Amino acid sequence: MRRRVTGTAFEMLGCGGTITTPRVRRILLAPITKTITPTSTDNERFRSTSSIQGYTELARERSKTVTSFYNQSAIDVSAEKASVRLTPATLLYAGKSPDGHHILSSAKYLHKELPVRIAHRIKGFRSLPFIIGCNPTILQVHELYIRAYHVLSDFPAIKDQEMEARYSKLVQQLLDDHKDVVTLLAEGFRECRRHIQDETLVRNFLDTTLTSRLGIRMLATHHLALHEENILHLSCELTGKTKHEMEKAVIISAVCWSHDFYESPDLYPYFNQPDFVGIICRRLSPKKIIEKWVDFARRLCEHQYGNSPRVRINGHVAARFPFIPLPLDYILPELLKNAMRATMESHLDTPYNVPDVGVTIANNDVDFVIRISDRGGGIPHRILDKVTDYHYSTAEESNQDPRMNNLFNTMTNSGPQSGPMHGFGFGLPTSRAYAEYLGGSLSIQSMQGIGTDVYLRLRHIDGKGESFRV
Repeated sequence: MRRRVTGTAFEMLGCGGTITTPRVRRILLAPITKTITPTSTDNERFRSTSSIQGYTELARERSKTVTSFYNQSAIDVSAEKASVRLTPATLLYAGKSPDGHHILSSAKYLHKELPVRIAHRIKGFRSLPFIIGCNPTILQVHELYIRAYHVLSDFPAIKDQEMEARYSKLVQQLLDDHKDVVTLLAEGFRECRRHIQDETLVRNFLDTTLTSRLGIRMLATHHLALHEENILHLSCELTGKTKHEMEKAVIISAVCWSHDFYESPDLYPYFNQPDFVGIICRRLSPKKIIEKWVDFARRLCEHQYGNSPRVRINGHVAARFPFIPLPLDYILPELLKNAMRATMESHLDTPYNVPDVGVTIANNDVDFVIRISDRGGGIPHRILDKVTDYHYSTAEESNQDPRMNNLFNTMTNSGPQSGPMHGFGFGLPTSRAYAEYLGGSLSIQSMQGIGTDVYLRLRHIDGKGESFRV
Protein backbone atom coordinates (compact mmCIF):
# COMPACT_ATOMS: atom_id res chain seq x y z
CA MET A 1 0.00 0.00 0.00
CA ARG A 2 2.78 2.41 0.96
CA ARG A 3 4.65 1.55 -2.25
CA ARG A 4 1.58 2.24 -4.39
CA VAL A 5 0.90 5.61 -2.71
CA THR A 6 4.54 6.60 -3.01
CA GLY A 7 4.65 5.55 -6.64
CA THR A 8 1.51 7.53 -7.43
CA ALA A 9 2.92 10.60 -5.70
CA PHE A 10 6.11 10.37 -7.73
CA GLU A 11 4.11 10.00 -10.90
CA MET A 12 1.94 13.04 -10.07
CA LEU A 13 5.11 15.07 -9.50
CA GLY A 14 6.35 14.11 -12.95
CA CYS A 15 9.23 12.02 -11.60
CA GLY A 16 8.78 9.15 -13.99
CA GLY A 17 7.36 5.71 -13.32
CA THR A 18 3.82 4.60 -14.20
CA ILE A 19 0.36 5.72 -13.19
CA THR A 20 -1.21 2.84 -11.28
CA THR A 21 -4.81 4.02 -10.93
CA PRO A 22 -7.24 4.85 -13.73
CA ARG A 23 -8.63 7.80 -11.74
CA VAL A 24 -5.22 9.47 -11.44
CA ARG A 25 -4.57 8.71 -15.11
CA ARG A 26 -7.84 10.33 -16.13
CA ILE A 27 -7.08 13.47 -14.10
CA LEU A 28 -3.52 13.91 -15.32
CA LEU A 29 -3.98 12.82 -18.89
CA ALA A 30 -7.38 14.26 -19.72
CA PRO A 31 -6.07 16.32 -22.68
CA ILE A 32 -4.67 13.24 -24.39
CA THR A 33 -7.16 10.52 -23.49
CA LYS A 34 -7.60 9.79 -27.19
CA THR A 35 -3.99 8.56 -27.44
CA ILE A 36 -3.78 6.70 -24.13
CA THR A 37 -6.46 4.21 -23.23
CA PRO A 38 -6.64 3.31 -19.50
CA THR A 39 -6.10 -0.43 -18.85
CA SER A 40 -5.31 -2.51 -15.85
CA THR A 41 -2.53 -4.72 -17.23
CA ASP A 42 1.06 -4.11 -16.27
CA ASN A 43 2.27 -4.43 -19.84
CA GLU A 44 -0.12 -1.75 -21.16
CA ARG A 45 0.70 0.48 -18.22
CA PHE A 46 4.35 0.09 -19.10
CA ARG A 47 3.71 0.89 -22.78
CA SER A 48 1.83 4.09 -21.86
CA THR A 49 4.89 5.48 -20.10
CA SER A 50 6.37 6.79 -23.33
CA SER A 51 3.12 8.64 -24.08
CA ILE A 52 3.11 10.12 -20.59
CA GLN A 53 6.67 11.28 -21.05
CA GLY A 54 5.68 12.68 -24.41
CA TYR A 55 2.90 14.65 -22.77
CA THR A 56 5.32 15.96 -20.16
CA GLU A 57 7.71 17.03 -22.92
CA LEU A 58 4.84 18.71 -24.77
CA ALA A 59 3.83 20.63 -21.65
CA ARG A 60 7.46 21.64 -21.13
CA GLU A 61 7.73 22.81 -24.73
CA ARG A 62 4.52 24.82 -24.36
CA SER A 63 5.96 26.45 -21.28
CA LYS A 64 9.15 27.25 -23.19
CA THR A 65 7.10 28.76 -26.02
CA VAL A 66 5.27 31.12 -23.66
CA THR A 67 8.49 32.03 -21.89
CA SER A 68 10.39 32.55 -25.13
CA PHE A 69 7.69 34.91 -26.36
CA TYR A 70 8.55 37.34 -23.59
CA ASN A 71 12.28 36.56 -23.39
CA GLN A 72 13.89 36.54 -26.80
CA SER A 73 17.57 36.83 -27.56
CA ALA A 74 17.00 39.10 -30.58
CA ILE A 75 15.18 41.59 -28.36
CA ASP A 76 17.95 41.36 -25.78
CA VAL A 77 20.56 42.17 -28.42
CA SER A 78 18.59 45.16 -29.71
CA ALA A 79 17.96 46.41 -26.18
CA GLU A 80 21.72 46.61 -25.60
CA LYS A 81 22.13 49.03 -28.51
CA ALA A 82 22.00 52.75 -27.92
CA SER A 83 19.29 54.73 -29.68
CA VAL A 84 20.35 57.44 -32.12
CA ARG A 85 18.39 60.55 -31.19
CA LEU A 86 18.18 63.44 -33.64
CA THR A 87 17.84 67.13 -32.96
CA PRO A 88 14.86 68.95 -34.48
CA ALA A 89 17.36 71.02 -36.50
CA THR A 90 18.64 67.82 -38.10
CA LEU A 91 15.10 66.76 -38.95
CA LEU A 92 14.38 70.18 -40.39
CA TYR A 93 17.44 70.59 -42.60
CA ALA A 94 17.45 66.95 -43.80
CA GLY A 95 13.76 67.07 -44.62
CA LYS A 96 14.03 68.22 -48.23
CA SER A 97 15.94 67.16 -51.34
CA PRO A 98 15.15 67.76 -55.03
CA ASP A 99 15.41 64.09 -56.00
CA GLY A 100 13.45 62.72 -53.04
CA HIS A 101 16.50 60.98 -51.60
CA HIS A 102 15.60 62.33 -48.15
CA ILE A 103 12.60 59.99 -48.09
CA LEU A 104 14.78 56.90 -48.48
CA SER A 105 17.25 58.19 -45.90
CA SER A 106 14.43 58.80 -43.43
CA ALA A 107 12.97 55.32 -43.99
CA LYS A 108 16.37 53.65 -43.59
CA TYR A 109 16.95 55.51 -40.33
CA LEU A 110 13.56 54.40 -38.97
CA HIS A 111 14.16 50.84 -40.17
CA LYS A 112 17.27 50.65 -38.03
CA GLU A 113 16.14 52.83 -35.12
CA LEU A 114 12.56 51.78 -34.30
CA PRO A 115 13.35 48.15 -33.33
CA VAL A 116 16.03 49.41 -30.93
CA ARG A 117 13.70 51.87 -29.21
CA ILE A 118 10.91 49.30 -28.98
CA ALA A 119 13.34 46.75 -27.53
CA HIS A 120 14.25 49.27 -24.83
CA ARG A 121 10.57 49.54 -23.91
CA ILE A 122 10.15 45.76 -23.82
CA LYS A 123 13.07 45.62 -21.42
CA GLY A 124 11.26 48.19 -19.29
CA PHE A 125 8.15 46.01 -19.14
CA ARG A 126 10.29 43.06 -18.03
CA SER A 127 11.65 45.14 -15.14
CA LEU A 128 8.21 45.76 -13.65
CA PRO A 129 7.29 43.95 -10.43
CA PHE A 130 5.83 40.56 -11.25
CA ILE A 131 2.31 41.26 -10.00
CA ILE A 132 2.14 44.47 -12.07
CA GLY A 133 3.69 42.98 -15.19
CA CYS A 134 1.14 40.15 -15.09
CA ASN A 135 -1.83 42.49 -15.14
CA PRO A 136 -3.80 41.53 -18.29
CA THR A 137 -4.11 45.10 -19.53
CA ILE A 138 -0.41 45.90 -19.05
CA LEU A 139 0.46 42.52 -20.54
CA GLN A 140 -1.60 43.45 -23.59
CA VAL A 141 0.58 46.52 -24.13
CA HIS A 142 3.73 44.46 -23.54
CA GLU A 143 2.63 42.03 -26.24
CA LEU A 144 1.82 44.91 -28.61
CA TYR A 145 5.42 46.05 -28.33
CA ILE A 146 6.76 42.54 -28.88
CA ARG A 147 4.69 42.09 -32.03
CA ALA A 148 5.72 45.53 -33.28
CA TYR A 149 9.37 44.65 -32.72
CA HIS A 150 9.12 41.51 -34.85
CA VAL A 151 7.10 43.14 -37.61
CA LEU A 152 9.64 45.95 -37.92
CA SER A 153 12.71 43.72 -37.53
CA ASP A 154 11.49 41.26 -40.16
CA PHE A 155 10.94 43.96 -42.75
CA PRO A 156 13.58 43.66 -45.50
CA ALA A 157 16.16 46.32 -46.22
CA ILE A 158 14.77 49.44 -47.88
CA LYS A 159 16.47 50.01 -51.23
CA ASP A 160 13.97 51.79 -53.43
CA GLN A 161 10.80 53.89 -53.46
CA GLU A 162 8.55 50.85 -53.68
CA MET A 163 10.00 49.35 -50.49
CA GLU A 164 9.78 52.74 -48.81
CA ALA A 165 6.08 52.99 -49.68
CA ARG A 166 5.45 49.53 -48.21
CA TYR A 167 7.38 50.45 -45.09
CA SER A 168 5.46 53.70 -44.68
CA LYS A 169 2.20 51.78 -44.87
CA LEU A 170 3.46 49.41 -42.18
CA VAL A 171 4.51 52.29 -39.92
CA GLN A 172 1.11 53.96 -40.29
CA GLN A 173 -0.60 50.68 -39.39
CA LEU A 174 1.54 50.32 -36.26
CA LEU A 175 0.75 53.89 -35.22
CA ASP A 176 -2.95 53.08 -35.52
CA ASP A 177 -2.53 49.81 -33.60
CA HIS A 178 -0.77 51.64 -30.75
CA LYS A 179 -3.01 54.69 -30.53
CA ASP A 180 -4.66 53.47 -27.30
CA VAL A 181 -1.46 52.45 -25.51
CA VAL A 182 -1.51 55.30 -22.99
CA THR A 183 -5.15 54.64 -22.13
CA LEU A 184 -4.39 50.93 -21.66
CA LEU A 185 -1.41 51.70 -19.44
CA ALA A 186 -3.53 54.06 -17.35
CA GLU A 187 -6.23 51.42 -16.96
CA GLY A 188 -3.72 48.68 -16.17
CA PHE A 189 -1.87 50.63 -13.49
CA ARG A 190 -5.15 51.72 -11.96
CA GLU A 191 -6.29 48.08 -11.76
CA CYS A 192 -3.17 47.02 -9.87
CA ARG A 193 -2.66 50.24 -7.94
CA ARG A 194 -3.10 48.58 -4.54
CA HIS A 195 -0.12 46.33 -5.33
CA ILE A 196 2.24 49.24 -6.06
CA GLN A 197 4.71 49.63 -3.22
CA ASP A 198 7.39 51.70 -4.96
CA GLU A 199 5.84 54.83 -6.46
CA THR A 200 9.22 56.01 -7.74
CA LEU A 201 9.70 52.85 -9.80
CA VAL A 202 6.28 53.25 -11.42
CA ARG A 203 6.80 56.95 -12.04
CA ASN A 204 10.15 56.34 -13.70
CA PHE A 205 8.67 53.55 -15.83
CA LEU A 206 5.74 55.66 -17.00
CA ASP A 207 7.86 58.75 -17.60
CA THR A 208 10.29 56.76 -19.75
CA THR A 209 7.62 54.77 -21.56
CA LEU A 210 5.40 57.75 -22.36
CA THR A 211 8.22 60.03 -23.49
CA SER A 212 9.75 57.25 -25.56
CA ARG A 213 6.38 56.70 -27.18
CA LEU A 214 6.15 60.42 -27.92
CA GLY A 215 9.59 60.34 -29.55
CA ILE A 216 8.72 57.30 -31.65
CA ARG A 217 5.47 58.86 -32.82
CA MET A 218 7.21 62.13 -33.65
CA LEU A 219 9.82 60.35 -35.78
CA ALA A 220 7.27 58.09 -37.47
CA THR A 221 4.84 60.91 -38.14
CA HIS A 222 7.63 63.10 -39.47
CA HIS A 223 8.55 60.43 -42.00
CA LEU A 224 4.92 59.84 -43.00
CA ALA A 225 4.40 63.56 -43.53
CA LEU A 226 7.50 63.68 -45.75
CA HIS A 227 6.23 60.61 -47.58
CA GLU A 228 2.85 62.21 -48.27
CA GLU A 229 4.48 65.43 -49.40
CA ASN A 230 6.69 63.49 -51.82
CA ILE A 231 3.70 61.63 -53.26
CA LEU A 232 1.91 64.93 -53.73
CA HIS A 233 4.94 66.37 -55.53
CA LEU A 234 5.17 63.36 -57.85
CA SER A 235 1.44 63.50 -58.54
CA CYS A 236 1.72 67.15 -59.54
CA GLU A 237 4.48 66.29 -62.00
CA LEU A 238 2.51 63.40 -63.50
CA THR A 239 -0.86 65.13 -63.79
CA GLY A 240 0.24 68.68 -64.50
CA LYS A 241 -2.04 69.94 -61.72
CA THR A 242 -1.03 72.50 -59.15
CA LYS A 243 -0.21 71.50 -55.60
CA HIS A 244 -3.37 73.17 -54.33
CA GLU A 245 -5.52 71.20 -56.82
CA MET A 246 -3.92 67.91 -55.84
CA GLU A 247 -4.30 68.63 -52.12
CA LYS A 248 -7.98 69.39 -52.63
CA ALA A 249 -8.45 66.15 -54.58
CA VAL A 250 -6.74 64.09 -51.88
CA ILE A 251 -8.88 65.61 -49.12
CA ILE A 252 -12.11 65.06 -51.09
CA SER A 253 -11.07 61.47 -51.75
CA ALA A 254 -10.35 60.92 -48.06
CA VAL A 255 -13.75 62.30 -47.06
CA CYS A 256 -15.53 60.17 -49.66
CA TRP A 257 -13.78 56.90 -48.94
CA SER A 258 -12.63 56.92 -45.36
CA HIS A 259 -12.56 58.87 -42.11
CA ASP A 260 -9.04 57.62 -41.39
CA PHE A 261 -7.54 60.80 -42.84
CA TYR A 262 -9.17 62.91 -40.14
CA GLU A 263 -8.86 60.27 -37.45
CA SER A 264 -5.09 60.14 -37.90
CA PRO A 265 -4.36 63.08 -35.60
CA ASP A 266 -0.61 62.96 -35.97
CA LEU A 267 -0.66 63.45 -39.75
CA TYR A 268 -3.62 65.65 -40.69
CA PRO A 269 -2.38 68.99 -39.21
CA TYR A 270 0.75 68.83 -41.39
CA PHE A 271 -1.06 68.26 -44.67
CA ASN A 272 -1.64 71.29 -46.89
CA GLN A 273 0.61 73.44 -44.69
CA PRO A 274 3.29 75.40 -46.60
CA ASP A 275 5.16 76.29 -43.41
CA PHE A 276 5.77 72.64 -42.52
CA VAL A 277 8.70 70.34 -43.18
CA GLY A 278 7.39 67.02 -41.96
CA ILE A 279 6.03 67.72 -38.48
CA ILE A 280 8.18 70.81 -37.94
CA CYS A 281 6.53 74.17 -38.43
CA ARG A 282 9.05 76.76 -39.54
CA ARG A 283 6.88 79.68 -38.39
CA LEU A 284 4.79 78.39 -35.50
CA SER A 285 2.40 80.90 -33.98
CA PRO A 286 1.85 79.95 -30.32
CA LYS A 287 -1.18 82.25 -30.29
CA LYS A 288 -2.89 80.30 -33.07
CA ILE A 289 -2.30 76.89 -31.54
CA ILE A 290 -3.53 78.18 -28.16
CA GLU A 291 -6.66 79.59 -29.81
CA LYS A 292 -7.35 76.21 -31.42
CA TRP A 293 -7.33 74.41 -28.09
CA VAL A 294 -9.19 77.20 -26.30
CA ASP A 295 -12.08 76.71 -28.73
CA PHE A 296 -11.97 72.96 -28.16
CA ALA A 297 -11.94 73.22 -24.35
CA ARG A 298 -14.66 75.91 -24.29
CA ARG A 299 -17.03 73.76 -26.35
CA LEU A 300 -16.63 70.91 -23.90
CA CYS A 301 -17.06 73.23 -20.95
CA GLU A 302 -20.21 74.79 -22.40
CA HIS A 303 -21.63 71.35 -23.12
CA GLN A 304 -21.21 70.36 -19.48
CA TYR A 305 -21.90 73.63 -17.66
CA GLY A 306 -23.84 75.65 -20.15
CA ASN A 307 -21.10 78.27 -20.04
CA SER A 308 -17.34 78.62 -20.09
CA PRO A 309 -14.85 81.25 -18.97
CA ARG A 310 -13.51 83.62 -21.57
CA VAL A 311 -9.82 83.28 -22.35
CA ARG A 312 -7.60 86.34 -22.77
CA ILE A 313 -4.33 85.83 -24.65
CA ASN A 314 -1.66 88.46 -24.12
CA GLY A 315 2.08 88.94 -24.20
CA HIS A 316 4.09 88.25 -27.35
CA VAL A 317 1.05 87.34 -29.43
CA ALA A 318 2.83 88.05 -32.74
CA ALA A 319 5.75 85.71 -32.00
CA ARG A 320 6.63 83.11 -34.63
CA PHE A 321 9.47 80.62 -34.55
CA PRO A 322 10.30 77.03 -35.62
CA PHE A 323 8.82 74.35 -33.40
CA ILE A 324 7.05 70.99 -33.38
CA PRO A 325 3.36 71.48 -32.56
CA LEU A 326 2.64 67.80 -31.86
CA PRO A 327 3.70 67.87 -28.17
CA LEU A 328 1.74 71.10 -27.67
CA ASP A 329 -1.32 69.31 -29.04
CA TYR A 330 -1.04 66.95 -26.07
CA ILE A 331 -0.12 69.43 -23.36
CA LEU A 332 -2.22 72.54 -24.02
CA PRO A 333 -5.68 70.85 -23.95
CA GLU A 334 -4.88 69.39 -20.55
CA LEU A 335 -3.73 72.68 -19.03
CA LEU A 336 -6.67 74.64 -20.45
CA LYS A 337 -9.11 71.96 -19.35
CA ASN A 338 -7.82 72.10 -15.78
CA ALA A 339 -8.04 75.90 -15.69
CA MET A 340 -11.61 75.95 -17.01
CA ARG A 341 -12.80 73.21 -14.72
CA ALA A 342 -11.33 74.87 -11.66
CA THR A 343 -12.92 78.18 -12.64
CA MET A 344 -16.38 76.70 -13.18
CA GLU A 345 -16.32 74.52 -10.07
CA SER A 346 -15.34 77.42 -7.82
CA HIS A 347 -18.25 79.51 -9.15
CA LEU A 348 -21.11 77.02 -9.20
CA ASP A 349 -23.44 79.60 -7.65
CA THR A 350 -22.76 82.09 -10.45
CA PRO A 351 -21.99 79.95 -13.52
CA TYR A 352 -22.79 82.82 -15.90
CA ASN A 353 -20.53 85.27 -14.14
CA VAL A 354 -17.09 83.69 -13.89
CA PRO A 355 -13.62 85.28 -14.09
CA ASP A 356 -11.55 84.99 -17.26
CA VAL A 357 -8.70 82.56 -17.80
CA GLY A 358 -5.52 84.37 -18.82
CA VAL A 359 -2.87 83.00 -21.17
CA THR A 360 0.41 84.89 -21.48
CA ILE A 361 3.06 84.20 -24.12
CA ALA A 362 6.66 85.21 -23.43
CA ASN A 363 9.29 84.69 -26.13
CA ASN A 364 13.06 85.22 -25.93
CA ASP A 365 16.24 84.03 -27.65
CA VAL A 366 16.56 80.87 -25.55
CA ASP A 367 13.04 79.61 -24.95
CA PHE A 368 9.38 80.53 -24.81
CA VAL A 369 6.94 80.39 -21.92
CA ILE A 370 3.18 79.89 -21.89
CA ARG A 371 1.52 80.83 -18.61
CA ILE A 372 -2.08 79.79 -17.96
CA SER A 373 -3.71 81.64 -15.05
CA ASP A 374 -7.09 80.88 -13.55
CA ARG A 375 -9.07 82.22 -10.61
CA GLY A 376 -10.42 78.86 -9.59
CA GLY A 377 -9.55 79.01 -5.89
CA GLY A 378 -6.11 77.44 -6.13
CA ILE A 379 -4.91 73.96 -5.21
CA PRO A 380 -5.14 73.08 -1.49
CA HIS A 381 -1.81 72.77 0.33
CA ARG A 382 -2.44 69.14 1.25
CA ILE A 383 -2.62 67.97 -2.35
CA LEU A 384 -0.30 70.41 -4.14
CA ASP A 385 2.56 67.90 -4.18
CA LYS A 386 0.29 65.13 -5.50
CA VAL A 387 -1.17 66.74 -8.60
CA THR A 388 1.77 65.62 -10.77
CA ASP A 389 1.52 62.02 -9.52
CA TYR A 390 0.12 59.47 -11.91
CA HIS A 391 -3.47 58.46 -11.16
CA TYR A 392 -4.07 61.43 -8.90
CA SER A 393 -6.93 63.63 -10.06
CA THR A 394 -8.00 66.93 -8.55
CA ALA A 395 -11.55 65.84 -9.31
CA GLU A 396 -11.25 63.57 -6.28
CA GLU A 397 -10.73 66.63 -4.09
CA SER A 398 -13.13 69.02 -5.80
CA ASN A 399 -16.39 70.33 -4.44
CA GLN A 400 -18.21 70.07 -7.72
CA ASP A 401 -21.92 69.44 -7.81
CA PRO A 402 -22.65 65.67 -8.10
CA ARG A 403 -24.87 66.47 -11.08
CA MET A 404 -21.78 67.79 -12.80
CA ASN A 405 -19.53 64.89 -11.92
CA ASN A 406 -16.67 63.97 -14.24
CA LEU A 407 -16.82 67.19 -16.20
CA PHE A 408 -13.96 66.62 -18.54
CA ASN A 409 -13.85 62.84 -18.44
CA THR A 410 -15.83 63.16 -21.67
CA MET A 411 -12.52 64.25 -23.17
CA THR A 412 -11.28 60.69 -22.90
CA ASN A 413 -12.40 59.90 -26.42
CA SER A 414 -12.43 63.40 -27.85
CA GLY A 415 -10.01 65.52 -29.76
CA PRO A 416 -7.05 64.80 -31.99
CA GLN A 417 -4.97 63.55 -29.10
CA SER A 418 -7.39 60.60 -28.74
CA GLY A 419 -7.70 61.59 -25.10
CA PRO A 420 -5.09 59.30 -23.56
CA MET A 421 -4.18 61.94 -20.97
CA HIS A 422 -7.69 62.65 -19.81
CA GLY A 423 -9.91 60.95 -17.27
CA PHE A 424 -7.24 58.76 -15.67
CA GLY A 425 -5.18 61.19 -13.59
CA PHE A 426 -2.50 61.08 -16.30
CA GLY A 427 -2.91 64.63 -17.62
CA LEU A 428 -0.53 66.76 -15.54
CA PRO A 429 2.14 64.09 -14.94
CA THR A 430 2.22 63.27 -18.66
CA SER A 431 2.40 66.97 -19.54
CA ARG A 432 5.27 67.36 -17.09
CA ALA A 433 7.10 64.36 -18.55
CA TYR A 434 6.63 65.65 -22.11
CA ALA A 435 7.87 69.13 -21.19
CA GLU A 436 11.00 67.70 -19.57
CA TYR A 437 11.58 65.42 -22.57
CA LEU A 438 11.51 68.52 -24.77
CA GLY A 439 14.21 70.14 -22.64
CA GLY A 440 11.75 72.34 -20.78
CA SER A 441 9.66 72.27 -17.64
CA LEU A 442 6.15 72.46 -16.27
CA SER A 443 5.76 74.24 -12.95
CA ILE A 444 2.71 75.08 -10.86
CA GLN A 445 2.28 78.11 -8.59
CA SER A 446 -0.90 78.09 -6.54
CA MET A 447 -2.35 80.92 -4.50
CA GLN A 448 -4.80 79.13 -2.24
CA GLY A 449 -8.06 81.03 -2.16
CA ILE A 450 -7.31 82.86 -5.41
CA GLY A 451 -6.18 80.64 -8.26
CA THR A 452 -3.36 78.80 -9.99
CA ASP A 453 -0.67 79.72 -12.49
CA VAL A 454 0.88 76.98 -14.64
CA TYR A 455 4.12 77.76 -16.48
CA LEU A 456 5.05 75.72 -19.56
CA ARG A 457 8.64 76.52 -20.59
CA LEU A 458 10.12 75.01 -23.78
CA ARG A 459 13.45 75.59 -25.53
CA HIS A 460 13.69 76.84 -29.10
CA ILE A 461 14.81 74.43 -31.82
CA ASP A 462 16.37 76.93 -34.24
CA GLY A 463 19.81 75.41 -33.78
CA LYS A 464 21.29 78.54 -32.18
CA GLY A 465 21.47 76.95 -28.74
CA GLU A 466 21.29 73.56 -27.08
CA SER A 467 18.12 71.69 -27.98
CA PHE A 468 16.42 68.44 -27.07
CA ARG A 469 16.78 65.28 -29.13
CA VAL A 470 13.85 63.28 -30.44
